[in-house]
Amino acid sequence: MADAIIAHNTIMHRRQIMTLKQLLYAVTIAETGNITEAAKKLFIAQPSLTAAIQSLEQEYGITIFSRSNKGIEVTPAGDELLGYARQILEQADLMHERYLGQSPLKQHFCVSSQHYSFAVEAFVELIRRYDGSKYEFHMRETQTYDIIDDVAHRRSETGLLYLNTFNRSILLKTLKENNLAFTPLFTAKPHVFISKNSPLAHKAQLTLADLAPYPRLSYEQGSHNSFYFSEEILSTETVDKEIVVCDRATLFNMVIGLNGYTICSGVISEELNGSNIIARPLAVDDYMEIGYILPKSTRPSRLTQTYLTILKDLIET
Repeated sequence: MADAIIAHNTIMHRRQIMTLKQLLYAVTIAETGNITEAAKKLFIAQPSLTAAIQSLEQEYGITIFSRSNKGIEVTPAGDELLGYARQILEQADLMHERYLGQSPLKQHFCVSSQHYSFAVEAFVELIRRYDGSKYEFHMRETQTYDIIDDVAHRRSETGLLYLNTFNRSILLKTLKENNLAFTPLFTAKPHVFISKNSPLAHKAQLTLADLAPYPRLSYEQGSHNSFYFSEEILSTETVDKEIVVCDRATLFNMVIGLNGYTICSGVISEELNGSNIIARPLAVDDYMEIGYILPKSTRPSRLTQTYLTILKDLIET
């Protein structure tokens, strides 16, 4: 009898260990969006990874990933399972470190955001506070649709973007279709980023007429280059000079070098971006409600909660 109990416990122990591995495999596939890339990252053969996921799906009676010509997509049931998986892996890692003295696994965390310096500042502070010896953190300043897609498919834990009168209905519809929720952080009046040496720098407030002679800079939105997904408000306003870029450093360099401008929230970190860029209020009847998006079906991880707390603290100060 005792031998039977020991054998049963051994089988259950092995099954639990394997399940943790399977959960790690599933999370990694969701993060990479590609089985081949996930297999390389996990240092296992692709057929073994596929078999492990199929076994996990059979064990829980759900389909975690749908497979098509477009690649791998997380199903609604998979979304829910992945939320539990991340929490289980995080707690198992902490428990192993606390009671077994094992080195923690490399912690992964990713944020996708429109080009906001406060989002980067909060990310930097998160890393400063993080007490793990191994980590791989990603800060993705990217296109609006990709932010939504990243969070929907669990490549990022959270995403930062804005809503206003013009884009609100379209973006909220897109978020709903992807089972995501938007939570406001703050509402900003439109501002303009210009060089401190710009001919407009002496003005306390700017108008669209003031901006007309200068090039407007905006961020590329890729294949989803709809006005509704634009990172800048008033994107439908016709201008004579337009420059489209992909990253914040290039945009700021052109703002300085060409006396250009970009319309934004007005929040900037001088510590991270220097003192060459200044913000001036724009005299228009509009607003930017900036907030974060999260999956509706899962509880945020400890790191996500910490990041959002830091973000709120930064904005309040």
